[in-house]
Amino acid sequence: MPPLPPMPPTATDPTAPLTIAARPELTGGRRIGVLLSHGFTGSPASMRPWAEHLGAQGYGVAVPLLPGHGTTWQELNRLRWEDWYAALARAFDALRAEHDAVVVGGLSMGGALVLRLAADRPAEVAGVIVVNPAVATRRLDVRLLPVLKHLVPSFPAIANDIKKPGVDEHAYARTPLKAIHSLIRAWPALRADLPRVTAPLLYFRSAEDHVVDDASEPVILDGVSSTEVTRVALPDSFHVATLDNDAPLVFERSAAFVSEVTSSQA
Repeated sequence: MPPLPPMPPTATDPTAPLTIAARPELTGGRRIGVLLSHGFTGSPASMRPWAEHLGAQGYGVAVPLLPGHGTTWQELNRLRWEDWYAALARAFDALRAEHDAVVVGGLSMGGALVLRLAADRPAEVAGVIVVNPAVATRRLDVRLLPVLKHLVPSFPAIANDIKKPGVDEHAYARTPLKAIHSLIRAWPALRADLPRVTAPLLYFRSAEDHVVDDASEPVILDGVSSTEVTRVALPDSFHVATLDNDAPLVFERSAAFVSEVTSSQA
């Protein structure tokens, strides 16, 4: 008897997508939206506290579950960058239809996805927030992925790089190689298009990150055309900073950033 398919996430499942309605009475009468994207092999669980903090400020927040996530790593291995980006773009369009302005934010791969969105929709994105985004790497073993992905389906997980004890980001226990190769193959086109990013940028970077090395930071900060770029150091966090010791700093600076960049468009 074949194994049963994985159950879809439920409202009580931390990996489930999250939507918080805007409260314009808290935001000067305007409906302000924020789209947040989780990272590779992760889920909305890594975004949930951040989303809830922004929702408490009155912002309408959407955290989609990207295709292939929140189920099994084998399913993720059947999907590609184009699938994740299409899902995020649909979520963005839905927010844009109901809000006066929308800011986008993402962690790790989610950061790359929202930068892609900001490059493709410069007139529609009010601001960009990225936390330890990945658009490049110094790792030499990625050069072997075109061959390795046909020999082995997965490697050990890159999940739960969190300094704070007892925290779980609810990510996969394995890293699917075909899927991650698709992500890395999308990077060159994104790097080439970074000059098309003109929205204000808030860039968070952990002092110690065991997943994303320091190759991406200069590429992004030197590549975008944004005239307002702010880098915020996270001294007490590893990669998943949205669940780590510096999470309150991420939340507070993000809320202030959303207020600033959307009020200037009023």
